[in-house]
Amino acid sequence: MNITSYTARPPQLVQALEALALRVDSRDTAATLFHELSGITVLVAKKFTNDRTADGMLEAFHLSVGCISLAISQAGVADSNEARLSFLLQHGAEYVFQMGFRHIKELSALPYAAYVSDFDNDAFIQQRNLKAIFMEICSADPVSTWSGDAVFQNELLDRKRNQKIIDCAKWLRKKNSNGPVKDAELDVTAVISLAVIFALAGDGRIVARTGQREIENLINRAREARPDVETNWNEFLKKIPPEFQPLLRERMEDLRGTIIKKILGKTRIKTVLTELQDQYAGSEQDIDYS
Repeated sequence: MNITSYTARPPQLVQALEALALRVDSRDTAATLFHELSGITVLVAKKFTNDRTADGMLEAFHLSVGCISLAISQAGVADSNEARLSFLLQHGAEYVFQMGFRHIKELSALPYAAYVSDFDNDAFIQQRNLKAIFMEICSADPVSTWSGDAVFQNELLDRKRNQKIIDCAKWLRKKNSNGPVKDAELDVTAVISLAVIFALAGDGRIVARTGQREIENLINRAREARPDVETNWNEFLKKIPPEFQPLLRERMEDLRGTIIKKILGKTRIKTVLTELQDQYAGSEQDIDYS
C-alpha cells in the first residue's frame, strides 16, 4: 500500500462516486448505490446510533461512508478513482461495507494493551470496544477530508505487536521453571522483565513469576558471582522461539542501563528491591513476606 494513500483526502467512497459522476449514462448505477447506501445507513443507525433522530441517522451515514471507504482502502486497488469505483461496483456497496466491518471486528479482537484480564472475555466489554473502534475509525463526513484508514493501519500495527508480546509472555509462563503459571490475569510487561532480569544469572531457569525472597537471592548471587550478563542473555535467547527473540532483546536493551546496572552495582539492596517490585515485577510477584 502506497503511503500517499494514507494522507488526509476525501473518503474513498466519495472518490469512487466522483468517478461515477464522470461516466455517461450512470443514472441507474447511481440509483442502485444510493439505495444500497440508504439501507446500510438505516441498519447502522439501528445498531450503533439512533434511527429515530436526524442526528442519529447522520452519524450512521458518516459511519457507513467511512466503513465502505476503509474496505476500499484495504483492498489493494489501484490508486485511482476509477479503480475504486470499479471495485465498488463489482462487489456492491453492502458487501464492501461488510468487508470494512470485518476489518473493524478483527482489529477489535486484537489487544488494545499488553495486559490480559478476565474482562477481555466479557461479551459486554467486547461489544463496547467494537463500537468504540467503529465510531473512532469509520466516521467520515463526505464533504471533509478523512484519515480513518491511516488510524486503522497504525492501530492494527500496535495491536499486532501487543498480541505478539502477550504470546511471548504466555510462552514464558508456560515454561516457568517452578511450573506453569495459570492465573487468568497476565501482566505482560512484568513477565518479560522478570524473565530477562533472572536470565542474567545464567542458571538456565526461565522465571515468569517470582517472590520477594527469590528477587533478594538473585541480587545477592549476582553481586557475588559477577556474571557475564551478555553471554548469559545470549544463552537464554537460544531457548526462546525465534519470533519472540527480538522482543526480549529489545527489553534487554531497555533494562541494561537501569535495573540491571543497579542489581550489579552498589545501590542498597533494599532500594533495588523496592524499585524492582514497583516498576518491573508488577502483579507477577508473589509477596512472600513484609
